[in-house]
Amino acid sequence: MDIRPRDDAARWQQKAYSIIFESDTPAGRAFDIGLLAAIVLSVLAVMLESVRSIAAEYGHFLRAVEWFFTGLFIIEYLMRLLVVRRPLAYALSLLGIIDFLAIVPTLATLLLAGSRYLMVIRTLRLLRVFRIFKLGRFVGEGEFIVNALKASRFKILVFLAAVVSLAVVVGTLMYVVEGGQNGFTSIPKSIYWAIVTLTTVGYGDISPVTFLGQTLASVLMIMGYAIIAVPTGIVSAQMAMPAAPAAPPAPAYKQVVCHVCQADGHRPEAEFCWRCGEKL
Repeated sequence: MDIRPRDDAARWQQKAYSIIFESDTPAGRAFDIGLLAAIVLSVLAVMLESVRSIAAEYGHFLRAVEWFFTGLFIIEYLMRLLVVRRPLAYALSLLGIIDFLAIVPTLATLLLAGSRYLMVIRTLRLLRVFRIFKLGRFVGEGEFIVNALKASRFKILVFLAAVVSLAVVVGTLMYVVEGGQNGFTSIPKSIYWAIVTLTTVGYGDISPVTFLGQTLASVLMIMGYAIIAVPTGIVSAQMAMPAAPAAPPAPAYKQVVCHVCQADGHRPEAEFCWRCGEKL
């Protein structure tokens, strides 16, 4: 993402860039902290408006607050586009997309009622806290975890495939055992029960009543604990593995060209050409 200042930036654009993008300066730090406060307050207003008793008394005020912060975010978003060297590149970057999504829900209420509650997307903008408080090392730790997940992805996929297969088999068996009664009215419904039981969620909306069904459910519950532990162990083992040793440096070769056959790439200790045998 290219967020460097414009080459032909006017003085006010340079100043605005310094405030908006450079948190090392006092003004930039104050701007970012103020931005985070605005994000939190705007999301809080949306949450409060979802409470009927509060909305009945303060609904107009809360909607005014939402529009006020949306106006600020629109101005801030446009300013970011005006001061960077490549506005389109910034707009299509992760932070640029999040900034855009922060202003869309309020504007969408003009066409679609209820969409303002999507303004909780603004909480994603709190990712900027990493830049403000210089928590770069946490980003590095995050990359370490992501790399471990990538390295374990095939093992995890095989494990998930086994879990899905188990849920399908057990769900089908439970449908047969319970005879289509007691909530197990179809195989998909029974598979849903198997997934809920395997993940140890246990909603309780469906439960077996036959002895064989309860026995099968007990076995599945015990297996659920192993299912939680296995992917954790896979990723933990990958994270505990030492980093792969660096490849040894390639042997240095003398930049000497044979005067007879024009061959090059000779070893440092070479006295004769490796191709024609002529003395170097």
